[in-house]
Amino acid sequence: MFTRKMNCVLRRSTLLIVLQFVCFIGFSQLAVNGTITDKAGKALPGATIAVKGTYLGTVANSNGNYKFQNLKEGNYSLVVSFLGYQTNQKEVKLVKSKKIDFSLEASAIMADEVLVAATRADRKTPVALTNVKKEDIVARNLGQDIPMILSSTPSFVTTSDAGSGVGYTGFRVRGTDANRINVTIDGIPLNDSESHGVYWVNMPDFASSVEDIQIQRGVGTSTNGAAAFGATINLQTSKVATEAYAEIASSAGSFNTFKNTVKVGTGLGKNGFSFDARLSKITSDGYIDRATSDLQSIFLSGGYYGEKTSIKANFFTGKEQTYQAWNGVPSVRLNNDEAGMQEYADNWLISQEAVDFMKASDSRTYNLYTYKNETDNYWQKHSQLFLTHLLSENTKLNIGLHYTHGEGYYEQFKPNDKLSKYGLDPIVIGSESITKTDVIRRKWLNNDFYGAVFSLSHSFSNVDLVWGGALNKYEGDHYGRIRWMKNAGDAFLDQEYYASTGTKTDYNTYLKANIAISEQFNLYADMQVRGIDYKIEGIDDDFRDLTQQHDFVFFNPKLGLNLQLNNNNRFFASLAIANREPNRSNYTDAEQGKTPTSERLFDYEMGYKFTSSKAFFETNLYFMDYKDQLVLTGQINDVGSAIMVNVADSYRMGAELSGGVKISKEFDWSGNITLSKNEIKNFTEYVDDWDNGGQIATDLGTTNLAFSPEVTANSMFTYQKSGFTAQLSSQFVDEQFIDNSSSNDRKLDSYFVSNLNLSYDIKSNLFKSMRVHLQVNNLFDEEYESNAWVYSYNTGGTRYKMDGYFPQAGINFLAGVTVRF
Repeated sequence: MFTRKMNCVLRRSTLLIVLQFVCFIGFSQLAVNGTITDKAGKALPGATIAVKGTYLGTVANSNGNYKFQNLKEGNYSLVVSFLGYQTNQKEVKLVKSKKIDFSLEASAIMADEVLVAATRADRKTPVALTNVKKEDIVARNLGQDIPMILSSTPSFVTTSDAGSGVGYTGFRVRGTDANRINVTIDGIPLNDSESHGVYWVNMPDFASSVEDIQIQRGVGTSTNGAAAFGATINLQTSKVATEAYAEIASSAGSFNTFKNTVKVGTGLGKNGFSFDARLSKITSDGYIDRATSDLQSIFLSGGYYGEKTSIKANFFTGKEQTYQAWNGVPSVRLNNDEAGMQEYADNWLISQEAVDFMKASDSRTYNLYTYKNETDNYWQKHSQLFLTHLLSENTKLNIGLHYTHGEGYYEQFKPNDKLSKYGLDPIVIGSESITKTDVIRRKWLNNDFYGAVFSLSHSFSNVDLVWGGALNKYEGDHYGRIRWMKNAGDAFLDQEYYASTGTKTDYNTYLKANIAISEQFNLYADMQVRGIDYKIEGIDDDFRDLTQQHDFVFFNPKLGLNLQLNNNNRFFASLAIANREPNRSNYTDAEQGKTPTSERLFDYEMGYKFTSSKAFFETNLYFMDYKDQLVLTGQINDVGSAIMVNVADSYRMGAELSGGVKISKEFDWSGNITLSKNEIKNFTEYVDDWDNGGQIATDLGTTNLAFSPEVTANSMFTYQKSGFTAQLSSQFVDEQFIDNSSSNDRKLDSYFVSNLNLSYDIKSNLFKSMRVHLQVNNLFDEEYESNAWVYSYNTGGTRYKMDGYFPQAGINFLAGVTVRF
């Protein structure tokens, strides 16, 4: 199957490349070259120069020289930018080869890019990456979470619990789950220290305060916070505005989805100060029954921007309430299998009453939960302070301090629950001894995360050095409280029945060097030492003692080379090693006496990119070799909870191909496709044996890693003219197994989904700008599921399963208006 798909895609890719080169037949072989300097005539190596409206871009060499070749006659706009200098643009009418020099003015302020420069990759860094620009974020920001906005980038697969992209959303990159993906905001770690995950629902409408996003696939460059085992995602908050502004953005759409955003800013004053504020509210009923979301957020930013020093403070907070939809829809309900639904009651998985309700529900929007307050509630506040100082012309210092406080709970109704699960003795009423009753409980998390990050960069004539690091501390309280108990009055109101703490210190330091061996050849070295001290105390909700302590020191080296043959052809290769500690649940759910070990990844990457004014083609080959990767095997602990165990050998290998063609001045196409194999060697599956107790172990040999499609692909046709933009984007995701057994009985089917995005910019004397948006999601009303879970068991000699699939909405729309004053 994989070989057939690979051959088909390679044939199509070859045709695409041939068509691209056909476009160049007959072009005049013209060139533009020149030198980029400051006002004193000093060369500015590393300055970026791009040809506006084309795919061409390059970087000035150690002497400040640049060159574009193979251009045809016509009009071009050359745009030059360099950190610490004002952007310069020149219009060129090209009828013969020309020499165009640039002299850049020093900026009056320290630019915001310094905040992210240390952890980002540039054109000379040998990593596979995608940069998502502000205009692309704005075009899709009508209320859905950031993962949905990034869904068309290579190897990126998204899911939504509510089925509509609002509320709890998730994503995978190259099949890697989100708690193995490092995320930072202006270099500050965002991943939860214990779960390693990022909960975008805690940051509603954060996209409205983002300047751009860089996704580095694979291990990437050294950064702060959680280990990168599949990708890093680096968000930069909005740049300082040069002028005062006010903006109102409102959108509405299917499932009673509404988003309202108000933004204001003073612009950069003559005294160097600037202030910005945003207030947002998003509500939605969701596609799944009762999967409502009520989300609110605030973003405040202010700072002083001087020629050599800037001080910037960010404060943002989010408050969310979402109705729980994390159980999914059983496959028997999706398939209208009444006998299968009845087995849920016959095998004591849920009550007969719940099965009857399931049978009466819609097959795609069914939600197990009916209690009116079965909600997740969380508040999170982020405070950040940055100091940026230009120590010399070639030396920059950046220091960031941060503090995040989060607290919240999810509430559950548990019918006929055992009192012993709450540490309670039977309740005696008259002569009756009650051991089970209806309970409403809340499980709480209250945590604090604080620390500092820094980077010091220096540029020599042929070497760029960055020394950086971070020291962060996390303190988290986990506890459960009884809110109500049938027949108990107020006797147990707000009674705590379990409590535990987690404290974690995470520190790292790294040194990066990019060395220009020649005009075309760069060597890259990146060495990081990361340490973790993690301690857990207290009892879990099953009353198991959790007390334990774990310490790690990891060495994460990265080496690579970059060969820029000319502005049209680039080649890179790299080797990176990453290490990752187990997360909290890996420890707390582990079988007694068996502690999971850390994971290690050897990431081999090789890439090539061809760029011309009218087309580009890029391919990246990767081999990610895991040692002791933590996966689900079906094994359970002594209280029946599923555990993740280390498997000795597993890997991901693949090819990522991207391309684009400017069909005309107004019309262009771009797309990407990933072909991959993702496997575990010598896998053993465990299934519960309800008849005899224990588990049945089966050696399955080499199997596929769960949630790792062999093919993902995206296509985007874009038309732009006179303020009107139309984009048709399509995504194909191949079938995915939902456990690691490679069974066709437990998998997600492939799907192909298209979205249409329309916008029109209106000019008027009443406002600076106005944009009208219309976004139609799932244009052809595809029925598909993007995520699932499964539990298997044997009884009466037959294997059964309990599962949950997450259907995504059919055709739906969002429409909005953004007015800027």
